[in-house]
Amino acid sequence: MRNIISLLVKISLIFIFSIQLSYGGGILVGRTRLIYNAEKREVALPLSNLSDSKPFLIQSWVEGSDGKTRGPFVVTPPLFRLNAQEENSLRITYTGGELPTNKESIFYINVRAIPSTPKNDVNELKLVVKTRIKLFYRPEGIEGRASDAYKTLTFSRKDGQLYIANPSSYYVVFSYLMLGNTLLKDVDMIAPGDQITVTLPANNTANSIEWRAINDYGGDSAPIKRTL
Repeated sequence: MRNIISLLVKISLIFIFSIQLSYGGGILVGRTRLIYNAEKREVALPLSNLSDSKPFLIQSWVEGSDGKTRGPFVVTPPLFRLNAQEENSLRITYTGGELPTNKESIFYINVRAIPSTPKNDVNELKLVVKTRIKLFYRPEGIEGRASDAYKTLTFSRKDGQLYIANPSSYYVVFSYLMLGNTLLKDVDMIAPGDQITVTLPANNTANSIEWRAINDYGGDSAPIKRTL
């Protein structure tokens, strides 16, 4: 029994060590979200390889909000090698299509980092890491300001349900949303002109709501607190 435990410990240490070797440093994506203003020809997403010695193969693409279809964007370069301690940028270009002109649309940029294969025959666990970030397409001349959108949200509760409405032309992504002292973890964002319904815990009778939103730069807005 002692020999079996010793063997399991050794295997675990080898597994952990392999993970550290295969993804030491890794790829840093320089944004948590991208805003594609319609008047621009393209937007850039910076990437950095923080590894001291390991190159990565970078594969990137844009998909629709359903996670299945490709979005109307081209990523350049779609596939390239990023050497250790080097930087590069992806260029995302809108290829055209029928998107709403009075509100934002959302897509997702996927960046897959594939570690290089060593020339020797040493067995090594490889972790292929995919980063997925939001891409907001913002038409020209839409109403209001993006920084004010979260302030326009309305909240009401009835029969154990919380109703959230977004009358603005912008997506609002929550940094957090709290009803009394309860964090509503399942609420990520609300689309422009949309209303969502959240089922509340049965024992929560709080009548105060507090939230922050994430701005265009990935930072937090000032908090807002209201009474329902």
